Amino acid sequence: MRAQPRNDIAEFDRRWRRVLMSFFSRRIGDRAEAEDLTQEVFERMLRCEAGVDRPDAFVFQIAVNLLADRHRRYRVRERYRRFVEVEERRDVEFVDPHTIASGRQSVEQLIGALEALPERTRTMFVLYKFEQLSQDTIAERYGISKSAVKQQIAKAMALLASRMGDVK
Repeated sequence: MRAQPRNDIAEFDRRWRRVLMSFFSRRIGDRAEAEDLTQEVFERMLRCEAGVDRPDAFVFQIAVNLLADRHRRYRVRERYRRFVEVEERRDVEFVDPHTIASGRQSVEQLIGALEALPERTRTMFVLYKFEQLSQDTIAERYGISKSAVKQQIAKAMALLASRMGDVK
């Protein structure tokens, strides 16, 4: 038996639409997508230039291939979605309000401890730790030895640690 002529779309629709809709609906559960897949089968059948000896087998082979293509696309999209999810969460720390409040309190405590340092010690400490100047550069600016700068920074660290209650 030969396939329906290409120009007999109404006959093709009458013969296959209900069967294909049922076939796809049972497998994917989405009527709109089943309709799309059915239309895709029709399009592929109508594009087929040569006559087909077994149209039933050919139609269902197209349908099975479309389902396999759909499944492959779904797996690729799902893998990509999971990848994007992981990438979005990478290096992101989820912070709750208690952590934020605690961090603010620690910063306020550090500022208070810094303000309690003698001005020269505080300035050397800030230049060294926050401005990242070398001890040699600080020593040159103050006209003192490098070991004197080391002592001032060590003094600042000890006072801050005792004020903060935590040596880090």
